Amino acid sequence: MNAALDLLAALVLENGARWGDVAAPWQWTDAEAILDEHSGTPYSFLTRSRGGSKTDDLAGMSLAVMLAQLAPGSRLYGVAADLDQGRLLVQSIEGFARRTPELAGALDLGAYRVAASRAGTTLEVLPADGPGAWGLRPSFLVVDELAAWPATAGAANLWSAVTSSAAKVPGCRMAVLTTAGDPAHWSRKVLTHALADPLWRVNEVLGPAPWLDSAKVAEQRRRLPESIFRRLFENEWTSGEDRLVAAEDLAACVTLDGPLDPRPGTRYVIGLDIGLKRDSTVAAVCHLDGAVVTLDRLAVWSGSRLRPVQLGEVEEWLAKAARDYRASVVVDPWQAAQLTERLRRRGVKMSEYAFSAQSVGRLASTLYQLLRERALRLPDDPALLDELANVRLRETSPGVLRMDHDSGRHDDRAIALALAAHRLVERGESRPAVISIPRGRIDDARPQRRATARLPVHGRDAVEQLADAIGVPIWGER
Repeated sequence: MNAALDLLAALVLENGARWGDVAAPWQWTDAEAILDEHSGTPYSFLTRSRGGSKTDDLAGMSLAVMLAQLAPGSRLYGVAADLDQGRLLVQSIEGFARRTPELAGALDLGAYRVAASRAGTTLEVLPADGPGAWGLRPSFLVVDELAAWPATAGAANLWSAVTSSAAKVPGCRMAVLTTAGDPAHWSRKVLTHALADPLWRVNEVLGPAPWLDSAKVAEQRRRLPESIFRRLFENEWTSGEDRLVAAEDLAACVTLDGPLDPRPGTRYVIGLDIGLKRDSTVAAVCHLDGAVVTLDRLAVWSGSRLRPVQLGEVEEWLAKAARDYRASVVVDPWQAAQLTERLRRRGVKMSEYAFSAQSVGRLASTLYQLLRERALRLPDDPALLDELANVRLRETSPGVLRMDHDSGRHDDRAIALALAAHRLVERGESRPAVISIPRGRIDDARPQRRATARLPVHGRDAVEQLADAIGVPIWGER
């Protein structure tokens, strides 16, 4: 390791200084850990703010490994968000080779490939948006700006392909160096794994790099949206302003171990979002306790172009759930008119929620408010939580929001949950039905004491009709 560290320390930076003369303590700590061939933590996940010498340090460590550690024939790979980002790694190596006298003639440089002819080792750059890489046999891997990789299945699959190949070669080491990103990005899950796994070492350096001009950093703070500044210059994993929910608020809402059975005397609503091929059909059973909405049960039916969702299966599940939970079903009438009519004939109360710009905005606002106030009780359902974390709020017109999602993602679970939650919050129906009627004439302008008539839950429909007909509010009482 000493030879590799000495080589790294001798590299000449753009300002003419040697790396070892100006490197911060945390740069030395990271380099010592990564260049240790016998380390018990061969994989490193490092985060630094913008300007934190990420690409230069990856390039310098790659050079040290190529020239001072690996056997002839060994292959190194640098993986970046795209070819342009990967090219920066090669350009950084090219700069070190040009400025450092000791490296004269040691490297053959291409656009996306570096060969150490005398050492017999090569480094190749791969883009995250390129083809798969399942056949690699790397001796050393560097991953640049992982949090900036596309939030797509293809990029995540390439990460799996490249990093799983590290297990095939004895002694292979890997260094991930990135600026913090959006907690909803799949790279955050990689970090969470690294924090818990004994083969990984994690080092996150918070705050702006010490060599940045403080006045220019202050200008960035004034100009950039808060979430972007916090990611780029504070190195904090921060949700964007357009996210439906912040990561910490979503985590605080996860309080259930699994589905809940029906509870006597509780008012339930089932939100139903229909999708047949590209989207899923989702049913969310919810109830209200005070100001808190609980997701009691979630059912999902996924279809495809060749095998769409079978609405007959959905109908049977809804009929049973509505009976067991004594629940009404709220659905967009345009989605499944025939299913709605069949369920009505089976005695299920169907409540229509017509989708429009304004009504969809109310759904988005309700769900956003509940999550922000941590007034949702959710199960630890990875698919549900991943979807909620990735739903965005888009302003379709001034003051009017709607839920949206990134390409390749969905919001079916969020819509079903929002339908049920909005209906419950809108009516405030958390308690058994109680009609409260003033003694004497209904139209008495100054009612005295109230007489209450308790009615069973299954008579609620009749209660609502009666209350609407005579203009008397429904009151809740535990």
